[in-house]
Amino acid sequence: MTDRERLAVVTFVLVAALAGVIWLVMTDAPIVRFVIRLYRDKHFLKDTVAAWGWMAPLVFVTIQALQVIISPIPGEITGPVGGALFGTLWGLIYSTVGLTIGTLVCFGVGRRWGEPLVRPWLSEHHWNRMNFILEAEGAIICFILYLVPGFPKDIVSYLFGISPMPFWLFATVSTLGRVPGTWISSYFGAHVAEQQYIYAAAFLAAVLAICLPLYYYRERILRRFHRKKLDGNAKAS
Repeated sequence: MTDRERLAVVTFVLVAALAGVIWLVMTDAPIVRFVIRLYRDKHFLKDTVAAWGWMAPLVFVTIQALQVIISPIPGEITGPVGGALFGTLWGLIYSTVGLTIGTLVCFGVGRRWGEPLVRPWLSEHHWNRMNFILEAEGAIICFILYLVPGFPKDIVSYLFGISPMPFWLFATVSTLGRVPGTWISSYFGAHVAEQQYIYAAAFLAAVLAICLPLYYYRERILRRFHRKKLDGNAKAS
């Protein structure tokens, strides 16, 4: 089978899957209502995962992986829920495993099928904003994008798959970049579960004091990366 035939098959499968999802949403299927509630209601998510008993860690890892692979699914509540269920350490470990799996799946999709498959799934805004990644090779850029809050890390993962960055370098750096934010989420969720609300609120305030400036300047960071890309292209020509 040629590359064009493989791409045609993959495109057909993805279009069919998308049509199935649209049909489920349009018919308001129970599975759609369940998934939406799962990712919007942290108490329902916690109860659902806990109900699996000894399999709860596996279920939680799967949920974390899916919220990376399926871009519209929000991941803000899953990290604290992991801390509330398993404590700070194991919440961090399980979240990291799930996020790493999801991130590497996105990278693998980008690496295997490239821009023709990834590009149509991204909005024009995200493509223009993040396409400098396609020429990224350095670990520093990767680390910063996964460390600083506010960047669409699921989209970033697909785009790094198209870049020349080696797989193992990406796997290592992206995982390390996610760890601080994942630890913060697990730590916060664990203390809320222990009803240490004042301590959790003070901790969250301290984190926000550090993260908000990074979030505020994220566009400047992107512009700097874009400038480096333009300068590199100018020198090459």
